[in-house]
Formats: sequence, structure tokens, C-alpha cells
Amino acid sequence: MISIIGSGRVGAAIAFLCISNELDDVLLINRTKSKAIGEALDISNAVPENSNVSIHGTDDFSKISGSDIIVITASTGIYLKNRTEMMVAQVEMIKQIANQIKKYCPSAIMLIISNPLDVLTFIFQKETQLSRNKVIGIASSLDSSRFRYLLSEKFQIKQSKIVNALVLGEHGDSMVPIFSRVKINKKNAIEIINEAEKQIITTEIQNYWKSLRIFKSRSQFGIAKNTFDVIRSIIKNEELVIPASIVLNGEYGEKNISMGIPVKINKDGVKEIIEIKLNESESRSLKISAQTIRDYIKSLNNQ
Repeated sequence: MISIIGSGRVGAAIAFLCISNELDDVLLINRTKSKAIGEALDISNAVPENSNVSIHGTDDFSKISGSDIIVITASTGIYLKNRTEMMVAQVEMIKQIANQIKKYCPSAIMLIISNPLDVLTFIFQKETQLSRNKVIGIASSLDSSRFRYLLSEKFQIKQSKIVNALVLGEHGDSMVPIFSRVKINKKNAIEIINEAEKQIITTEIQNYWKSLRIFKSRSQFGIAKNTFDVIRSIIKNEELVIPASIVLNGEYGEKNISMGIPVKINKDGVKEIIEIKLNESESRSLKISAQTIRDYIKSLNNQ
């Protein structure tokens, strides 16, 4: 069973993908019980004929018992300026959820979607003391998808012609696009994109969510699809290599933070942390991003 905590746009979109693709039974949990039930009633009509999967909604955390995967999309509100503006309230929320999970389903693989993503992934892992390989923050893969899209638009080619578009570090203003590994129509990106263009694209990735909100209230489908891919990888034990946030223990020279780095995922969660070669500028930017996350975590101790 896949339990999704939070029945807003993202939680519902993830549930829809899981049900319509017959991955497993889904349980929606929401503090407003009617919201979870309503989304479940709607999504239940997407169950394929002759499928054995089902979906239900509740506000009862005890129902998550036996879940293989738990996805956390819950939020205390809608951020407007940056992903950290509700950090204190979000941290309190994630601690409460962590206590419920420790009580009812500590063996599941946890996928964190809520923001600020890297801070919450770190706090959740420390609060539950679960293996770091089973607590995965999903967002860097979304930033990487946005990176690929922006490059395809700039060069007016299909996204399939963009390879190795990775974004590492914080899911926030200090995120680091890795231009040195990107190939555009089989050409090295660093040979055809100058420094000024790189900075423009970096800013566009960082502000993508703000640009999107000019046209709709907030994003849902990109993160839903990226999360679905991870869920499918775990359930079907099909190895998937993506950037995701995980608590680091010396990798990339960092400890006691969680941030987006390349990982290999399978049925056990994170099977392997992949350390890739970065150029000097990217390494320096990643250090800054790591320190940004660390400073946020330290600030919580001063509350």
C-alpha cells in the first residue's frame, strides 16, 4: 500500500498516477477528512477495469499501518516569496507526522515532498532515526526536469535531445545546475553556452515556480510525475538514477545536512549515492548551497 499524507493538488495528482497505472492500493490521509474522502471518491473512477487496486481517504493515521511507501506532501499553508517562509510551522508539522509514522509504520520507505524540502528531509530522518537510505526528498529531479525544459526552449529542440541535465543542492534559491555534464544534441553544453547565458538559465530555474504562478496557483504535475517514477522504481524494483535529497555522511564533503545529489533507487530505497565529478565553479556553488541548508537547520535551534 502507498499512503499519501496530504490530499492537496500534489498528493491527489500522485494518487491519480499510482491508481491509473495500477501500482498499488492508495490511502489518502488529510487533516480535513472530507478532503481526503472527496479526492479518493474522484480518483476511484480512474481505477482501470479488471484492476485490483483501490483508493480510500481518511484522517486516521493508524490506517497507514502496513504501508510499503509513505509520501508526505502536507503543508501548513502556501508560500509566496520563498520555500522557507513557513519553515518553523512546517518543521513542527513534520515532527508530528514523524511521531505518527514511528508509531504506526516505521518500516516504510519515506518520500518527502513538503517544503522546505531539504530541511524537512533532514529533520524527519533525525526525528525518526530511520535509515537515511529510506528517507528520500523528492525535488531535485523536478528542478532537473525544469533545467531540461528551459534548455530545450532556448535551443528550440525536443527535450529528448537534452541529456544529463542535473540540478543538485538545495531545492531553493541556491540550487546548482550542472552545466558541465549536459549534452545538447550530442554537443557539450559548456561549449555552446557562455557564462552570461548560464547565469540567466540558472536564475530561470530558481524562479521557475514564481513564473509558473503567474499563470496558475502552483505546480502539481511535474513533481507528481517525478514522485510517481520513484514509487514505481521501488515497487517494481527497477533501478532509477535521479538527483534526490538524502542525509549526507561525508559524500561531497558534507555531513549533517540533506541536499540533492545523484542517487540510485530500488526496492530498498537509496541503493547507492553517486559522486560525480564537478568543475571548480560547480563544486564551489554546491558548497554554498550546502551551507545555506545548514544555516537554515541551525536557525531552528535558535527559535
